[in-house]
Amino acid sequence: MRIGAHVDQNNPLGAATARKAEVAQFFLGDPQSYAKPVIPEGIEAIRDSDVDVYIHAPYRINVATRNNKIRIPSRKLLGQHLEAAASIGAKALIVHGGHLAKEDDPEIGFENWRKVFERLECPIPIYIENTAGGDNAMARRFDRIARLWEVLDGVTDLDKNLGFCLDTCHAHAGGETLIDAVERIRAITGRIDLVHCNDSRDAFDSGADRHANLGAGEIDPELILTVVRAAGAPVLVETPADGQADDIAWLRDNL
Repeated sequence: MRIGAHVDQNNPLGAATARKAEVAQFFLGDPQSYAKPVIPEGIEAIRDSDVDVYIHAPYRINVATRNNKIRIPSRKLLGQHLEAAASIGAKALIVHGGHLAKEDDPEIGFENWRKVFERLECPIPIYIENTAGGDNAMARRFDRIARLWEVLDGVTDLDKNLGFCLDTCHAHAGGETLIDAVERIRAITGRIDLVHCNDSRDAFDSGADRHANLGAGEIDPELILTVVRAAGAPVLVETPADGQADDIAWLRDNL
């Protein structure tokens, strides 16, 4: 099991090395912007290293929405980040499931996701990540994730282009019990490709996406270990940076 962290994009190899990380995730630009991806300087060093790379898409991307002014640029930006991530040898692009307005029919969002995979070239897989908040989110509740996978069923090359990223903080804050989360997600998607291993600063079902270092939040550390063991996938901590090295060491010591 390879373990790592979400690191700063300006020196990803240096940050990964300092944390003794075998896996590194980072952004390609401002995560709160619609700007095109930017390849960091010195990317060849991490590409040629033994560190596995994952890219996280900007938070602004929402391909589920019915709002054309958001959905169309989101789909374009998703394609740009796929190409950029592939060019640096990333294993996958992680993206949040998105959401609709409160009054919208969720089926609109599921169909909009289907159009992504029907129309977009995927040089590397897209991993859809479960999210913590939003009453009309596509991937907060596991029943919504199940419906999303049903709608996507049958899309050409989906097994190659689609994966799932399980975030422990998001599941906890989103109101999904962690004790059987891996079993339930595997029953839906058939796979867990990556684990975002984060503690939560907030209570169960709070809807708040606020990560804490492992053992410093509201999730029982043994429960976190249970999820990681059961998932058997590469693990990334997206916790506060000054505690990431300790989080990685703790995982290695206890798994």
